[in-house]
Amino acid sequence: MNKQWLDGMWDHMRQKYGIYLRVLEAIPADRFGDQPVPGMRTPSQLVVHTSGSIVRDIAEGVASGTIGADEAGEDAVAQSLESKEDVLDFARTCWARADAAMAAVGDEHLAGGVNNPWGMPLNGTFAMVILNDEFLHHRGQLYAYVRACGAEPPFMWDFGNNPPGFRPEG
Repeated sequence: MNKQWLDGMWDHMRQKYGIYLRVLEAIPADRFGDQPVPGMRTPSQLVVHTSGSIVRDIAEGVASGTIGADEAGEDAVAQSLESKEDVLDFARTCWARADAAMAAVGDEHLAGGVNNPWGMPLNGTFAMVILNDEFLHHRGQLYAYVRACGAEPPFMWDFGNNPPGFRPEG
């Protein structure tokens, strides 16, 4: 992977994140602390994990050389999010930080090593592959949550109806 490839991948990630925000919007406000699917995280916990530990922390880690994800602290962060708007604000803030980090990433970051809390050898390219895979995995869980809550999630490729800043460009 090089910077040119990363820029295209990140633009697509931006659009997928717009769908993700719409999925969060589809979850009823009173269900973010519920566990609609037994054995899985609550929607709030899943947002903290996905937006924080995956998107924000991996993106910042590729830029800095160290992923600082604190998965053990995710539950406390999720509990601090008291409303649907708090959860959405958290998700938007994480995106803004990730996007700023990606703007600073170059070929040397993608080829270079990235220290991480998982104890596995990673370079920046492989970390970005993990970010993408993990994001899609957890976004899929949120689709299941929306349906379990009796709501309808957005069509997964309907990028044109994303919030401003997350729509296709050009």
